[in-house]
Parts: sequence; structure tokens; C-alpha cells
Amino acid sequence: MRIIENLLKSVVLEEGIITEKIKLSEAAFKIRLENKNISKTNFVPGSFLRMGIGIGNDELSMKDKIRSYSVWDINKDEGYLDVAIATHSNGIGSQWVKDCQVGDSVHFKWKKGKFLADDSADSYLLIGDLSALSHLYMIHRNIGYGKQVESILYSQGKNELFADVDGTLPFNFYELSPNPVKALTDKVKEIVPAFKGKKIAYIAGDSRICVALNQFFRKELQWETRQIKTKPFWNPEKKGLE
Repeated sequence: MRIIENLLKSVVLEEGIITEKIKLSEAAFKIRLENKNISKTNFVPGSFLRMGIGIGNDELSMKDKIRSYSVWDINKDEGYLDVAIATHSNGIGSQWVKDCQVGDSVHFKWKKGKFLADDSADSYLLIGDLSALSHLYMIHRNIGYGKQVESILYSQGKNELFADVDGTLPFNFYELSPNPVKALTDKVKEIVPAFKGKKIAYIAGDSRICVALNQFFRKELQWETRQIKTKPFWNPEKKGLE
């Protein structure tokens, strides 16, 4: 196991240093990583990191040593990036972010994925829970100005949600129970009739919500598949879901 980990650290992963750790809310922390190569990165808004937060822990299987986190903010001039990590799952990642300290090293790898900012639409609807909040903030900042944007960001307690990197609250926050499909579809029905022009929906977070709302948009609202972008960040019955 250690041989594989050493190969990961020396060949596959980059090393960053934690230079800032801030509690954002009752259930989330901001972690800032500095790395000399960040300034050279061809960053695409909506990209994320695979972080080796379990490297060195022999009690974990290899698949549990890596977790994926969205890039919430990046400053290429100063060579740092920020991620926001939720703690309410009590999983490997939540324990790590509670325990990590400024000065610790973290190994990571860039991942572009497909849940990226698309500035081609006129109207947007962003839906997600705490796990998706920082990612949707990044999307929101990169879809251009003058767009019609509506949002449904939810958690069991509003005190778990947090403001964007500039301190603003551009999203509508809701206090909802877990897996609130009916509440979300009812809200969507209120919002989308006012949309004009090309429309795109971003849906992220709980995989059950991603599946249910994708079907709702396609079957009931008759949206085309390319108008619906989904990203399951977690599933209550699985570990390590991207």
C-alpha cells in the first residue's frame, strides 16, 4: 500500500500547503491551498480536485483515500485556490477537514469533468444542497452578466449554508428536509414559466435529487437533455461518490 501511495505522491499527484482554514458555517470549512503550479493551471470554471486526504492512513482502502472537492475560488496571480468542505456527513472528508491544520501538506490532482460553467443561455436555474454550494457559486460567477438567474439552495438548517467568496448571498436559501423532491418540483414550477430565451438548469448534490429532477425536467417540463446539467456529489447509501 505504501509503495502505491509513494508513487501517487511522486508521479500522479501535486502537493499543496494549507495556508488558511476558516469555519464558514455550522457545517462547512474553507481550506486554502497554495502550490507553485496553480499560477500555470489552465483552469476551467467548474473544475474540481481529487484530494488524497486519506494518504498515510493504513486503515483505509485505496479508494477511500481520495475524495473530490470543487474549486470554489482560484487566484492564479498569487498561486492559491479555495475549496469548501462540508462536515455533516461524518465521513472521511468531514473528519479530515475538522482535524487538518494550517501548514499541513495535501496531495491533489486536477479534474475537469463536465459540470462546467456554460455562458450560452439567457436564463438559468441553479439547484443544490450544501455539498454543491461552492460549485454553484463558481458557476454563477462565470455565466456572464445580464442573465436571468434563479436559485434553490437548501439544507436542513440555513445556518449550514454560507456566503460566496466576496461575502455576497446571490442565491435563495431554503430550509428543507432531506431528499425534498416534492418541495423542489413545486418551486421549479413557480420559477420556470418566467424564463425567457435559451434555458439551462444546474442540479447538484444528493444523487437522488439529481435523478428525480432530471426526470422531472425532461418528462413534465419537456426540457431537452442538453438543457439539464446534473452532478451527484453524494449518496446517503454510498461512500466516496463524486
